[in-house]
Amino acid sequence: MDNIAGTKSGLTWTVHISVFLLVALWLFPTVGLFVSSFRTADQIAASGWWSSLSAQERQLPAIRVEGDEDARDGMFVIEGRLFEAEDVEVSAWGTSSREPNAYDPDATADLGDGEALTVTADGSYVLTGPDSFEGQRLPRIFSTATTPPEFTFENYRNVLFDPSNREGMAKAFFNTLTVTIPATIIPILVAAFAAYALAWMDFPGRALLIAAVVALLVVPLQLALIPLLKFHNTIGIGKGYLGVWLAHTGFGLPLAIYLLRNYMVGLPRDIIENARVDGASDFQIFVKIILPLSFPALASFAIFQFLWTWNDLLVALVFLIDATGETTVMTKQIVELLGTRGGNWEILATSAFVSIAVPLLVFFAMQKYLVRGLLAGSVK
Repeated sequence: MDNIAGTKSGLTWTVHISVFLLVALWLFPTVGLFVSSFRTADQIAASGWWSSLSAQERQLPAIRVEGDEDARDGMFVIEGRLFEAEDVEVSAWGTSSREPNAYDPDATADLGDGEALTVTADGSYVLTGPDSFEGQRLPRIFSTATTPPEFTFENYRNVLFDPSNREGMAKAFFNTLTVTIPATIIPILVAAFAAYALAWMDFPGRALLIAAVVALLVVPLQLALIPLLKFHNTIGIGKGYLGVWLAHTGFGLPLAIYLLRNYMVGLPRDIIENARVDGASDFQIFVKIILPLSFPALASFAIFQFLWTWNDLLVALVFLIDATGETTVMTKQIVELLGTRGGNWEILATSAFVSIAVPLLVFFAMQKYLVRGLLAGSVK
């Protein structure tokens, strides 16, 4: 009775729940990184991103009393405000780091020698005393306040549009584009020609070449890094964009040829044979028939190659990055930020989201072709 029409088996619900959990597992960190990239450093340190839309109660850094003193009724008075914002509400305050919440708002603290300090709920303070405060070390105010949600574009301005470009992320962004775009296009062009030859052209050794391509899929790229770098140095390429393009092309070709060849083999044979009967050459068949029909497979590999190249650090370190830092990519720049700006979580969050924004756009723009390209040739 488990398979009655109109009912769903327990396995179906298990699959749906598993997919939902996987989506949530990847979605929540991404949303959290996006929200954190617009928050200030103080808010990131005080609360999680999920509470960013609600007011937060947190202990603020100590602020020393300052301002011009006035003489009133035989007393000297200094007035001021703890915060520039008008919507910050003090819930407790104190004059010592040992007791930062000793007083309630509007309470008056006796500082001795006739001096008194009052802090109101809106952050205003009044310091009074019988003697002038000139030359004295004025007290500090420790406060716990409820602050409203605050979002800012300052993080993105510092990371991408700062004239001094202190973080170097803008330059690293364009360096990464310079590496990724050619390293995605070149292997697609080469693999498309190779895949067509292996799928539809008869020549001696074709089966051996297909077996070699499959075998190269399981070869770790780490084995080829140092020999390939020595080869680049020998022929005069050295470290640079050309070297990293060729490296990414070589490492990406086996998967590209495998995916495209499987897809092209599954195309209708009648179309190709009719084109040959009509006198079309192999190149014309490839350009006018095979490439348009193979777009899902091409897009599928393009997604993989773009994501892998964009997020790559190892190949960039070996074949590209030099001591001057002129060719630093985003992955390397974020690693440097972790070392030099590890306490500035707002900068790290913004830089990390900038680094994943482009891959997300590419994936969502072309994801409808992903499954079609991956499953090509798997069933008949």
